[in-house]
Amino acid sequence: MTETIAGPDGRPRCRWCGAAPEFLGYHDTEWGFPVADDRRLFEKLCLESFQSGLSWRTILAKRENFRAAFHGFDVDRVARFTADDVARLLRDEGIVRHRGKIEAVINNARRAQELIAREGSLAAFIWRYEPDGGQLAAPQSASTSTVSKALSKELKKQGWTFVGPTTVYAFMQAMGLINDHVEACAIRAEVEQARRSFRRPGR
Repeated sequence: MTETIAGPDGRPRCRWCGAAPEFLGYHDTEWGFPVADDRRLFEKLCLESFQSGLSWRTILAKRENFRAAFHGFDVDRVARFTADDVARLLRDEGIVRHRGKIEAVINNARRAQELIAREGSLAAFIWRYEPDGGQLAAPQSASTSTVSKALSKELKKQGWTFVGPTTVYAFMQAMGLINDHVEACAIRAEVEQARRSFRRPGR
């Protein structure tokens, strides 16, 4: 089986983006492009946590519902959520109604506030974990890495939950800390160009 499929324009893409119609746009415009915005980074960590045990297609299809439910993943607003908000979210059929994951988002917002107070931004902290060279040796062949394990361990040490090394690795792939588009993928070069021109936070 080849690592790529032909996109609608005839150019090769990573094979995974052919698994669902909504994946192509996500693959071509989001996945792997570097992100420095704290809100987007926090959102992605939360959504990857919700994905645990589920498919990304499920989460992507509900992404706008999640954004509405969690006020756009505004860290300060989510950090103020109460037990009433948990009850509200458990009734929300538009999201994944998992108490542990919902409570993790609220907890992690509070931990994010603490981290931002110390580091200046979530982005400045996260981008310290960009691997040397910006990519791993074997794109898409693994679900964790040495660096994702290290970031996961540090987040857990700071009190974050539902941030295991597999969740963190998927987050790093999506947010551009590594370029895991396969070598033959037409979007890989676009991501690499974006990474070259990207100003790393805190540097």
